[in-house]
Amino acid sequence: MEEKQIGAYERLLSGALLAMAAGALDSYTYLEDGGVFAGLQTGNLILTGLRVGRGDYGDILQAIVSLLMFMVGVAIIRTIQYHYPVERIVRRRVITLAFEILLFIGVSVIANRVSELVTTGMLALAAASQLQEFRTMKNGPFTSLMMTGNVRTLAESVLDFFAQNDKQALKKAGDIATIIGAFFVGALLNGYLVQYFHGQTILLSAVILLVVIVVGK
Repeated sequence: MEEKQIGAYERLLSGALLAMAAGALDSYTYLEDGGVFAGLQTGNLILTGLRVGRGDYGDILQAIVSLLMFMVGVAIIRTIQYHYPVERIVRRRVITLAFEILLFIGVSVIANRVSELVTTGMLALAAASQLQEFRTMKNGPFTSLMMTGNVRTLAESVLDFFAQNDKQALKKAGDIATIIGAFFVGALLNGYLVQYFHGQTILLSAVILLVVIVVGK
C-alpha cells in the first residue's frame, strides 16, 4: 500500500524545531514573566489554583491573562484557517510562523519597558498560534507545546516494540523521543542564555522558527 505523502511542515525535522521553539518559549515566560507559561495552560491553571488556595490573589492576574490571550490566539489562527483551507496550507503555515516571529521580535523590543502582562499576552498568542496550526506530524497527531501526551506515546511505543516486536512502534518511539529531546534542548538553551540576554532571549524562538520556514517545505 502506498504511503500517504507527508505534508509541508509535517516532517520530523520541522516537528523537532517547533518543539524546540516551544520549549524555549515556555521557559522564557516562566523565568522572565513572573512564573507563568505561554503555552502550558495546564500549568497556569495549577498555579492559579495554588495561589488562590494560599490567598495570593495578587499573583493570579498574569496566569489569567495568559489563558485568555491563548484563547484569542486560537481564534485568530482559526479565522485564518477559514480563509486559507487545506489546499493553501503551505501559505497558511508560513503566515502563522511569520505571525509568531513578529510577536517574538515585538516582545524582544518592549521587554522590561512595559508591564509583564503585555509580554505574557503576546507570547500566549504566539503559543496558541503554533498549537492551533501545527497538529500533525508524519500524518499523525502531534503537539509541540505539551509533552505529557508525547511521554505517554513514547512509553506505549517502547512497550509495543518489546512486547509485540512492532518495528513501526520502535520508529514511532524514536520520533517522539526526538520531539521530547528537542523541547528539552529549547528549554535548556533558554535557561542558559537568559542570564546573559534577558528579555532578548525570546529571539532564540524567533530564529528557530525562521529555520522552520526555510527547511519545512
